Amino acid sequence: MKIIRLFALAALLTTSCVRAGLPEPASVSVLETSATQQEEPFVIAANPLAAQAGQDVLKRGGSAIDAAIAVQAMLSLVEPQSSGLGGGAFLTYFDGTSSKLTIYDGRETAPAQASPSMFLGSDGKPLGHRDAVVSGRATGVPGAVAMLALVHEDHGVLDWKSLFSAAERTAEEGFVISPRLGRFLGFSFPQLDTPDAAAYFGAADGKRLTTGDRLKNPEYADFLRRLATGGPDALYRGSTAAKIVSKTRSAPLEGRMTIADLADYRPVKRDALCNPYRAYLVCVPPPPSSGVGLLQLLAMLEKTDIASRGPDDAQAWFLFAEASRLMYADRDQYVGDPAFVSVPVKGLLEFTYVGSRVALIGDTASSPPKAGTPEGAVLAAQDHTLEPAGTSHFIVRDAQGNVVSITTTVESIFGSGRMVDGFFLNNQLTDFSFNPMDAEGRPAANAVAPGKRPRSSMTPTIFLDQDGRFAGAIGSAGGNSILAYVAKSLVGAIDWNLSMQEALALPNLVARGSGFGGEIDKFDPAVLEGLAARGVDLKPGQGEDSGVHAVMIRNGKVDGGFDPRREGVVLVGTD
Repeated sequence: MKIIRLFALAALLTTSCVRAGLPEPASVSVLETSATQQEEPFVIAANPLAAQAGQDVLKRGGSAIDAAIAVQAMLSLVEPQSSGLGGGAFLTYFDGTSSKLTIYDGRETAPAQASPSMFLGSDGKPLGHRDAVVSGRATGVPGAVAMLALVHEDHGVLDWKSLFSAAERTAEEGFVISPRLGRFLGFSFPQLDTPDAAAYFGAADGKRLTTGDRLKNPEYADFLRRLATGGPDALYRGSTAAKIVSKTRSAPLEGRMTIADLADYRPVKRDALCNPYRAYLVCVPPPPSSGVGLLQLLAMLEKTDIASRGPDDAQAWFLFAEASRLMYADRDQYVGDPAFVSVPVKGLLEFTYVGSRVALIGDTASSPPKAGTPEGAVLAAQDHTLEPAGTSHFIVRDAQGNVVSITTTVESIFGSGRMVDGFFLNNQLTDFSFNPMDAEGRPAANAVAPGKRPRSSMTPTIFLDQDGRFAGAIGSAGGNSILAYVAKSLVGAIDWNLSMQEALALPNLVARGSGFGGEIDKFDPAVLEGLAARGVDLKPGQGEDSGVHAVMIRNGKVDGGFDPRREGVVLVGTD
C-alpha cells in the first residue's frame, strides 16, 4: 500500500485517534458504515466458561460491551489468578457504525494519602517484592467496574442488571477447577499463604483444592446480585467499599486507602494512539499504558528485513530481540501517567528518531542499551519496575460490528491475596517504581504520587485496514512482556502470513536490558545456535507465559486465535 493511503487513513481517524508523528492531512473525511450491516460476532477469551457467558449475551441481542461485562464477571470467578472485579483494565472500543475508536482507562489509582516513599523501608531501601505484593499498601483503587459501567452507559443495549446471571449462577453452584488454575494453586506464591486465600482454596481435609475439585463462592454470588441491582456503587460505596478499606488497612504494611478514594474514582476516556504498520493502522491506548512502546517496536521492525525472513531464521529473532531491548529502554525511562509527567509520545515515534534507534542494531547483541533522547524528553531516572504477570485479555464483536478489545488484571498472581466479598483485591501499586528517584536525584517517571495511575504494559490493540474498517484486534497477559508477546504475534500473522493460531503458538522471546528470556524448548535448535552465535543466550522465561488472544479479518473471514499456553477458546457466531 502506498504511504499516502496510510496518511489518508490517519486523517480519516483524526476525530478518534492521536496520530503519532504523521504529517497533518490536507483534508479530513469521516467514514460512515451502514448501521444495519450484519457482522459475524465472536468472543475470544482465556476460559471457556467466560467465553460462553459472553456468547450467551450476544445471543440475547446484547452488544459487544454487554457481552464483555458478562465475560469479566465470569473471569473474576474462574480465573482469579489473572483478573477480577477488584482490579483494573484498559479497553479499546471500535464503533461499528462510525468507525471511531475510543480508549476507556480503568487503571487503578493511588490513594490520596499515598507518598513517593511508600515502598521504601525504614532503611530507605526498596521493600522486598515478595513482601510488598501482599501488603495493604499494594492495592490501588479498583477501576474495572467503574470503567465497564461507563462503556455500558455509552454503548450498552441490554439492562446492566441482566449481565451477571451466568457468573452468579456459577458462583452459587460451583465450578470445576481447571488444570491451569489447579497448576497455580500448586505453587508457593505468597498470596496463597494469606488467610483469605488459604480459607477460600482450603479443602475439607486441610489440604488445598486442586484440579478437578469443585469450588463454590456464595459470597461472590451475593456481591454480583448487589452489583446487578445497584450498579457500580455496590463496589465504590457502602458495605463493600468499607470492607475494601478495612482489608487494605490491615497489617502487614497497612495501606492508605479511604472511603473517599473509592467514592472519588473516575475512569478516563482517551483518544487512541495510532501508527501505521505495513498495510494497517495499529491503534493502542496512550500512556499510562505502554502502547507507545508497542508502536515503537513495530516501527523499528518495519525498518528491518524481518518480513522477508521467517520463524525458522535466527536473524529474524535476533532483530526482534535487539529492537525489543531498544524499545524497553525507552519505555522504562519515559512512560508514566501523563497527568503527572511529560511523556514524549510523538518523539518516540518520530521517523528519524526510530531510524536512529534501529541503526544501533549491529551484527551481535550489544551491551544493555540506554534510553535515547527523543524530542520532548525530560531527564528522568532509570526505572526498574518488575511488573509481574497476572492478567487476561479478551475480544468481543457483536453483529453490528462493534468491537471490544480489553486487557484486565489484578496485577500479580491472585492479586494481593486479600479478598473482599468473594473477589481478590489487586496489588497494582507495585507497578510503580519503588525508588522515587535515582542516586543523582532525578525523579522516576513512574514514581508513586497521590491519585496517580501506575504505568501499565496492558495494550489492548485494534488495527484497521486502509479503508478504515476493522481489520483485527490483539492483546495479551504477561506483565512487561506483553509488548513482546503482542509484537511477536503480529509479526507472525502479518509479516510471515501465518494463521492467527500459528502466530500465537510461535515461541516467545522477551529481550529487556541484559536479559534474554524465551521458550527454549519450542525453538528449533538451529535457531538457538544462530542466536547464540549472535550473542543472544536464551534462558527460560517467566512462569505465567503469555496469554495472547487475537483476531484478523482475512478475505472477510474471521481468523481468530487463542494462546495455547492457556485454556482459551474462539467462539464465532451465536450458535
